[in-house]
Amino acid sequence: MNLRVDFGQTVAIRDLSIGVPARSSLAVIGPNGSGKSTLLSVIAGTREPTAGSVEVYGQAAALVLQSTDVDKSLPITVEDTVGIGRYASLGMFQRFGRADRDAVERSMHRLGITDLARRQLHELSGGQRQRAFVAQGIAQVADVLLLDEPVTGLDMSSRQVILDLIDEEVDDGKTVVVTTHSLDEARRCDLVLLLDTVAIAFGTPDEVLTETHLRRAFGGHFLQVGDDIILDDPHHSH
Repeated sequence: MNLRVDFGQTVAIRDLSIGVPARSSLAVIGPNGSGKSTLLSVIAGTREPTAGSVEVYGQAAALVLQSTDVDKSLPITVEDTVGIGRYASLGMFQRFGRADRDAVERSMHRLGITDLARRQLHELSGGQRQRAFVAQGIAQVADVLLLDEPVTGLDMSSRQVILDLIDEEVDDGKTVVVTTHSLDEARRCDLVLLLDTVAIAFGTPDEVLTETHLRRAFGGHFLQVGDDIILDDPHHSH
């Protein structure tokens, strides 16, 4: 891999060489600007690395970005939003078949948004909208699912639905890579990459989420209360 990604004169990622086993989950954690989102975009193939390469086995990875506000003039329903995920394999100008419709219905059901199928996307709450975008990723039926801070700022119900979905995808034989600022969310994963342009540490949660490693990545921006370590990041709330 030996990955390097530059933005002009700025180095986003360098000297990164890791391997993530199939049918496992990886949490990518690090301070703002550490290269987390950039890594997902390179794995997804939406950004070319400056040097090195990424190998993704199976179908192309499905990338789900953080939920954003939606233009109210955009007439798109939840069902249509989820259905966009099928075009990755179907092609933009092909008609949906039974398998495509089943994939959309199954994805909405798994995210608990079947009753919202006919609602306009802009009418939804932030949590409902993020569920729709995750369902769009699931509808691709890809072997690798990439989630960029999927539960940041969501209500407790939506947060739990998405976290449970990650576990289900791994149990179903998929590989899931998720970026997060939450140590609790990182501990749910099989592996953790602590990233700050370079890999600070890579391994199991117990191996990576130590005071020594976190101090190197975050400096003084975390608190230790007893055995618990809490990130003190002014740009994210948990």
